[in-house]
Amino acid sequence: MKIEPDLCHVENALSILVGKWKPIILLYLLRDGTQRFSELKRNVNGITQKMLTKQLRELEEEDIVKRVVYPQVPPKVEYSITEYGKSLQPILEDMHEWGLKHIAHKQQMHLTRLH
Repeated sequence: MKIEPDLCHVENALSILVGKWKPIILLYLLRDGTQRFSELKRNVNGITQKMLTKQLRELEEEDIVKRVVYPQVPPKVEYSITEYGKSLQPILEDMHEWGLKHIAHKQQMHLTRLH
C-alpha cells in the first residue's frame, strides 16, 4: 500500500488517541469490559477525576466509548467500548508491541555506545 503524505490521515487517528491517558483507558475497557467511573479511576493509576471525565467525554464524542447513566440515587454511570471503538484494538496492540521493541532497541543502542 502506498500512502501519499499529502493525503495522510494519521493525524486524524492520532487526534483521537493522543495523550497519556486515552490508550490506557481504552485498554482497560477492552480487557475488562464495562466499568463504572470509580473502577476506571482506580485502575488508571495517577489520573485525576477531572482528567478522566475529560478523556471519557472526548472518547464518547468520537463514538469510541459509550456512557450509560442509570437513574438511581446515587447515580450509577458505566462506560464501555463501542463496537466501533473495538476496531482500535489491533492498532493499540500493534502500538504496544512496537513500544516494547523500541524500549529494547534503545537499551541496545545504549549498550553499544558504552562499548
